Amino acid sequence: MSVTFSEKYQPLFELLDGEYPEVETVLISGGRDSGKSFATGCFLGIAADDYDHRVLFTRHTMSSTNNSITRALDNRLELLGISEYFNFANNDYTHKTGKGLISITGQKTSSGDQTAKLKSLEGYSIFVTEEAEEMTNYDEWEKIKRSVRANDVRCLSLIIFNPPTKDHMLYTEFYQGVPDGFNGVIGNIMYIHTDYRDNGKDNMAQHNWNEYERLRKVYEKYSKLSKEDQAKCDKKIVKEAKNYKNTIAGAFRDIAEGVIFDYEIGEFNPYSLPTAFGMDFGFKDPTTLVEVAIDNKQKKLYLKEHFYKSGVLAEEVYLFIKDIVGLKLILGDAAKIDDITRLQNLGLNIEKCFKGGGLNGSSILPGIKAMQGFDIIVDPSSENLITELNNYCWDPRKVETPIDRHNHIVDGARYVVYDNEINAAQSLCIK
Repeated sequence: MSVTFSEKYQPLFELLDGEYPEVETVLISGGRDSGKSFATGCFLGIAADDYDHRVLFTRHTMSSTNNSITRALDNRLELLGISEYFNFANNDYTHKTGKGLISITGQKTSSGDQTAKLKSLEGYSIFVTEEAEEMTNYDEWEKIKRSVRANDVRCLSLIIFNPPTKDHMLYTEFYQGVPDGFNGVIGNIMYIHTDYRDNGKDNMAQHNWNEYERLRKVYEKYSKLSKEDQAKCDKKIVKEAKNYKNTIAGAFRDIAEGVIFDYEIGEFNPYSLPTAFGMDFGFKDPTTLVEVAIDNKQKKLYLKEHFYKSGVLAEEVYLFIKDIVGLKLILGDAAKIDDITRLQNLGLNIEKCFKGGGLNGSSILPGIKAMQGFDIIVDPSSENLITELNNYCWDPRKVETPIDRHNHIVDGARYVVYDNEINAAQSLCIK
């Protein structure tokens, strides 16, 4: 049976014959129905069968390495007519006569908080990370990459992903200055990007093709508008245009999917409302300070970032913020009473926040819902706050549970807004 791919994958298969000798890492990205998993699955089957490659095929967590992976690989091997040459046991496809191997595992344990105990990696030649948008740590990925060091065939690392936000390590490590949808080689990295049009109409459900084409026309019409006209567009048109660009065409997002808060950029506190401050403490994570003004009548929430820095002690924080906050109220993380006490002793008007009740992280939900009741306006100089709001998301695997990332300065704002709510004040309660 003949299996064909988009011509964009030709350089990937040419790597098996020694082309592009400088390439060490291949980044394979795409949107929905782009065919990237199909093409790379076939590539791995050919690499193990015809070229004696040993493939370490991973997803981020062990829980992700389920039957769907083996079903997909079974399908690829069968389509290529080589399934009979492999034995399958214990998540390993072992070639019956050659050295070829495809071994399936996770980079993390199912809990996601410990590195999996991977097998000895010296004999492997191809390291694959699928669904790499789940990765959060470049150093951990690079450590595995360096451990894959076969000496009889070339070593390659493949990263397969649906583009996340520009705040993600994939973008910051590999895509700074690289155009959207780029295909080619830069340094020792090969970039391959495809979308549904590369996969072809015959390789997907007709209704999906029709919907993607409709969204493409919406996006193309929207993208030709001026910035001013885009700002006036119906929200449905804006949503569909962004859906096409990010989900279908596979461009990196400015804002993550499933973000918790909507916001707009604007002047901070234009009506000179009373303000208070929220503070979250960290050391490895940043210590943060955000100023908050609440217009309860108009349901508007104004936020301005003042401090966002890791590796600082309470005394250093005090020296930086004392002139900013003066005698105004600061609400700090109630779990950090030692830091709050130190700042009190230094003369700041700081108290512990009220987080709310509940188990399994639900104590933060009342504060989140209180913030969602306002139109949020963010001062344009608040770069870290904007980054957090663009990336603070609900966990798609758990009901009403935020992912515990991108929330250090957002938490400070939440402390103040929730205090405003439980005090049922018409303006901020300055104590």
